Amino acid sequence: MIKAIIIDDEVRARSLLSTMLKEYCADIDVVASCEDLPNGVKAIRKQKPDLVFLDIEMPGHSGLELLDFFDEQEINFSIIFITAYNSYAIQAFKLSAVDYLLKPVEPEDLENAVERFRRRNTKDRNSLVTLRENLKEEGLDKIAVPDSNSIKFLKLDDILFFKADNTYTEIVFLDNNKLVISRTLKNLEDTLAGTPNFFRCHKSYIVNMKYLTDYVKSDGGYLVIKGKHQIPVSVDKVQDLLSQAAFVKR
Repeated sequence: MIKAIIIDDEVRARSLLSTMLKEYCADIDVVASCEDLPNGVKAIRKQKPDLVFLDIEMPGHSGLELLDFFDEQEINFSIIFITAYNSYAIQAFKLSAVDYLLKPVEPEDLENAVERFRRRNTKDRNSLVTLRENLKEEGLDKIAVPDSNSIKFLKLDDILFFKADNTYTEIVFLDNNKLVISRTLKNLEDTLAGTPNFFRCHKSYIVNMKYLTDYVKSDGGYLVIKGKHQIPVSVDKVQDLLSQAAFVKR
C-alpha cells in the first residue's frame, strides 16, 4: 500500500478526495487528513508517507512553505499539489515538472496523477524549489526536462531553439551545446504555451524569438537565429511571426 496524507483547509475537499482515492486508487492508504500546514508537517514527521496531496492556497500558510519545515534529506515523499490557480500559474507547474490537480478534482485526472507517481516515484526537492521560484517570478525562467534517470532544469534564456527528431526533441543552446530528450515537439509546445519569446515557426522547430536576427523571404523563407542558425518557417506562420514585431513606419 502507498501511504498518503491529505493537507487541505476545506473539510469537504479533504473528504471528497479521500473518498475518490478509495474508489479509484485502491492501493492508496490515507493515513492522515490535515486542515492546515503545521498539522500536516506533524503528520508527515509521524506517519512518514510516500505521497502528500497538498493544497497550495490555505489561510496562514501557502502549501509551498512545506519545504521550509524540512531539511533536504527529510524530503522522502512525493507531492501532488491541489490548486485552483489560474492558467499563468499552471504554466509554472508544467515548467517545473511538478504533479498537480485542478479543483474540482476529476476522477480521471486523479488516476493519471497517481499513476505518474507509481511510475516515477521521485522525491525531487529541486522540482519543488523550482516551482516556488517560478510562481514568485513575473516571468517563468526555467523548464524541467527528463534526462536519463534525472530531471534537468534549463534556463529558457539559454535555449536558442527546439528541433523535432521523430518522438524525440533536440535542444540547441546559446553555447552550441545540444541535448536530446524523449519528448515530442508538440509536448514542448504545449508546455511552453503562453511563455514569452517561444514561437512554433515550423512543424519541426520552436525558436526563441529573443535571438531572432533576420527573416529571409527567399529560398522558401527562413529565420536566422543568433546570426547563424537558419531555421525554416512555414508559410502559414509568417503572419503570426510578423505580428509579434514592431515595424518602422514608411
